Amino acid sequence: MIQVWLYPLLFLTGLVAGFVDSIAGGGGLISLPVLLNIGLPPADALGTNKLQATFGSASATWHYGRAGLIDFHRCGTGVFFTLVGATIGTLLVRKLPEEFLRQSIPWLLVVVAVYTLFRRKLGEVDEQPRMSTNAFNIVGGLALGFYDGFFGPGTGTFWAMAYLLFLGYNMTRATAHTKVMNFTSNLASLSIFAVGGHVHFPSGIAMGLGQLVGARIGSRVVITRGTRFIRPVFITVVLAVTARLLYQNFLSGSSVRP
Repeated sequence: MIQVWLYPLLFLTGLVAGFVDSIAGGGGLISLPVLLNIGLPPADALGTNKLQATFGSASATWHYGRAGLIDFHRCGTGVFFTLVGATIGTLLVRKLPEEFLRQSIPWLLVVVAVYTLFRRKLGEVDEQPRMSTNAFNIVGGLALGFYDGFFGPGTGTFWAMAYLLFLGYNMTRATAHTKVMNFTSNLASLSIFAVGGHVHFPSGIAMGLGQLVGARIGSRVVITRGTRFIRPVFITVVLAVTARLLYQNFLSGSSVRP
């Protein structure tokens, strides 16, 4: 049982996580530790985190879509393959070893941060795509959908970088399209966790309502202020995700999945 006085805290946590996630991803860095610290078992915390994240990604997708920043027709194939990848990843999450992912992902995030820092004009304007939209949707959907279902941390960051590097999107468009794919993988994982009884709905809904508010504020900020605002937040989130994963996987000895 979660004490009643904790629900306002969960709402505020969701608000902050939704704001950060709608801009640069990484909201799970804020929400998941709180769910673990209020006493939810790891599996329930993961499932509940997917519930609250679904609120935020749905809200951000809605607001970015209304602003005309998402080409939904070009997302269809990506949504399908992300759904497939996330479903497979979530089903296999307890059956496959994850040590390789645990130890390799922080270093990949370091590369993302360094690359973004030194390419100062990355994402300022649209560039020539390096692969077709269909190929990107299939490969990105399966790989990053699977990653989100199986492991999770930094998924939004990787999606944004993929849109920047392979489809040549500016950072505002990349951020907007990332939310569509995040919503898809969150929903797929949530469904499986819910069927398994690993979702604490009161906590997830309280945090999800905060996510709705935070995502709305964050998406409005992105729409009005654009790339120059996103870039420093994006780099900060990448470094924060990296630091947490490095600490958890190499220093703390924790066996709890991020």
